[in-house]
Amino acid sequence: MNSRSRLPSPAPRGRSPVSPVPRQAPAQVRIIGGRWKRTLLPVPDAQGLRPTPDRVRETLFNWLGQDLSGLECLDLFAGSGALGFEAASRGAAVVTLVESNARVARQLRDNVTRLDARQIRVMQGDAFAIAAQLPDASFDVVFLDPPFAEDWIGPSLAHAARLSRPGGAVYVETDRPLTGADAPVPASLEIVRHARAGAVHFHLLQHRTPGNGAA
Repeated sequence: MNSRSRLPSPAPRGRSPVSPVPRQAPAQVRIIGGRWKRTLLPVPDAQGLRPTPDRVRETLFNWLGQDLSGLECLDLFAGSGALGFEAASRGAAVVTLVESNARVARQLRDNVTRLDARQIRVMQGDAFAIAAQLPDASFDVVFLDPPFAEDWIGPSLAHAARLSRPGGAVYVETDRPLTGADAPVPASLEIVRHARAGAVHFHLLQHRTPGNGAA
């Protein structure tokens, strides 16, 4: 693990129980930790928007660690921005939010302005087109929560493998576990944690450091 990432060592493999949670889009999301703890942020009513619930975010940031000071993060399918704002609240130095829906992107920018969150930038456009323009190994943490109706897990993970730094983390939400020989997990990424909340599976993967078995 490189010094820039400073992420925790991988925890033992396995699934963690998390209570089922609703996935309908709320009118607002609540930041649950860090400098903006308990702050409520508006969320537009947009089709397919599924903000990551409080309990799932709590589990995720227990996995990542509560202090993300100095880290650079990417949320490739930002939606409500819950994951990116949570990371910034916990000290991330740079957070890039990518959102295709223009109205949702405007709300993200409004929330950035409201919080004076200068470390957060919002990029509006196609997630894969924007990802293709970003430099290799430029992020310590990559968040992926693509629409379940689209078959985007494979290409999303391929972009995350290229964009994440050695030793960095990739978080992904899916409607099925990333297990089995046909799971589209690049050789450079290793699943270190997996849990389920209702119909949603969420995983933490780590980018293998050179020389530890990565292809």
